[in-house]
Amino acid sequence: MRENPLLKLTSLGQSIWLDSLSRSMLDSGEISRLIDQDGLGGITSNPSIFAKAMVESSDYDSAIHSLLQQQRTANQIYEELAIEDIRRTADLLRPLYDKMEGNDGFVSLEVSPHLAFDTADTVAEARHLWSRVDRPNVLIKVPGTVEGLVALRQLIASGINVNVTLLFSLPRYQAVAEAYMAGLEERAAANLPLGNIASVASFFLSRIDVMVDSLLTKKLQEGGRMADLASMLVGKVAIASAKTAYQIFKQIHGSERFRNLSAQGGRPQRVLWASTSTKNPAYSDVKYVEALIGANTVNTLPMETLLAYRDHGNPELRLEEGLEEAGRVLQRLPEAGIDLDAVTRHLEQEGVEKFVEPFDKLIQMLEQKIAGRYEWTRGI
Repeated sequence: MRENPLLKLTSLGQSIWLDSLSRSMLDSGEISRLIDQDGLGGITSNPSIFAKAMVESSDYDSAIHSLLQQQRTANQIYEELAIEDIRRTADLLRPLYDKMEGNDGFVSLEVSPHLAFDTADTVAEARHLWSRVDRPNVLIKVPGTVEGLVALRQLIASGINVNVTLLFSLPRYQAVAEAYMAGLEERAAANLPLGNIASVASFFLSRIDVMVDSLLTKKLQEGGRMADLASMLVGKVAIASAKTAYQIFKQIHGSERFRNLSAQGGRPQRVLWASTSTKNPAYSDVKYVEALIGANTVNTLPMETLLAYRDHGNPELRLEEGLEEAGRVLQRLPEAGIDLDAVTRHLEQEGVEKFVEPFDKLIQMLEQKIAGRYEWTRGI
């Protein structure tokens, strides 16, 4: 019988997390089965995932009714529902977390998307959620905006695990890694323990290719020399960025600065590959898994990608293959008239907006429910 490719990924040093969570997955035992049979090492959530789960099913109806009887606001109802799911998930992953001595077995819960550009409120909400969930294997998700970098440092220094999300650019990723180390250094200077702190840096992939490919396609349509160059770059920029990010990861974590922190118990901030579903049907449905298998990494997959990889994945260490080509891809983008910095700035702003919109719709629907003007099962 063919070995489960997902389990082989674990043996190669990569942890597979699920980019999906709902109460039905918890109640049905689906999450437990994924942990036991597929070696699932963690789960991520975000406002969009919770909005989808709460809107498209009746699984939360009784809990919502109970909270309505307690005169809760819409935001309080959302928080209670999300925290219950996160606690239950954390408890399912706790045996793995204990077995791995805190190196895996995490679930992520994100601060409000409205706080992406507000350091002080991000820190306050992160501390609030950390305290409310009260599990050592939770990661509080903080957007990797400029403001989020400051929040990251403060949260790590105060002993809160952080998943830094919405990373698209290499300079921003490097800044995140440095902010993480700065937070550890603050703890060390205060004679506080480092060994219980965990963090991942979530680098988003397919969205890069979606936007860059659309720009390159225009160059192809224009013809000429620029078209020839564009044809060489289509579909390659996200993976080239990820491979380069991993080299930055290795350089930073091999530095004397990090070795000093490691000697005091500091853990690496693993790179997490996010946005790994293939948006272009012309590409392999496991494109953003196969090319990015490497030690000390996480790949967070939506369910359809996880199932596809279980079915026909071919795990091998490939993350450090083709590094020269990856460098050439990034170096030649400006020649094709593509400003990658501008692309990643746009993607960061768009990423925040993609979380704000479903979150606001969910809160609006809950408010209508409170007012008795909404039939929950109709959805948004």
